[in-house]
Amino acid sequence: MAKVRLYVEQSLRQGEGVSLTREQAHYLFGVMRLGVGDEVLLFDGRSGEFRAEVGEAGKRGGTLLCAEQTRPLQTPPDLWLMFAPIKKARTDFIVEKAAEMGAARICPVQTEFTNSERIRRDRLQAHAVEAAEQCGGTFVPEVAELARLDRVLADWPEERRLMFCDETLVGAGEALAGAPGPWAILIGPEGGFSESERVRLRAMPQAVAVSLGPRILRADTAAVAAMTLWQSHLGDW
Repeated sequence: MAKVRLYVEQSLRQGEGVSLTREQAHYLFGVMRLGVGDEVLLFDGRSGEFRAEVGEAGKRGGTLLCAEQTRPLQTPPDLWLMFAPIKKARTDFIVEKAAEMGAARICPVQTEFTNSERIRRDRLQAHAVEAAEQCGGTFVPEVAELARLDRVLADWPEERRLMFCDETLVGAGEALAGAPGPWAILIGPEGGFSESERVRLRAMPQAVAVSLGPRILRADTAAVAAMTLWQSHLGDW
């Protein structure tokens, strides 16, 4: 039985070889102590999951040979998670949980009260990959570059609904309603949305203001609660 799952960028096909990067070779052969003939589960985010065997093992590289497909590609609903970055570890948590819970795209946004103005997109993308590896996912959501919320809303797609989590609705929330299709969830920063942002969001015909319960949640908790609410009403749970 394979004890390691690994994401690779190379497209996977039965009977074809996969070349490993130096980092992947170090992980498989130096950390996990795999050798020639051992099995690995591979996925590329496009072709599903495959069982592979180690053909060559070296300190700086190696080769895996794809055998049969073990799972088909499971794509998530067309759902974006938009959030204002917070402290580093908690931002990492949001990205990891969004990947586990079925976001198709993860979009950091800068609001008027956002505390963190910089992110490393490549590091957050790596966290999304690790989450998919560990939870058995076959799809990896894209992590977008940080963008200003006002500019994102100015170019908002007409067909995409927007679940807007409004902390001012605590105790008097509106029900989440709608139909499956393109959606996005928007989580505000630790300081909440500004009044001008709230007015703009409420004026959008695609926006649905939703409460996350009678208690004000931290931003990372709110992301998990919002994903759970949407998935249970409109997603693939």
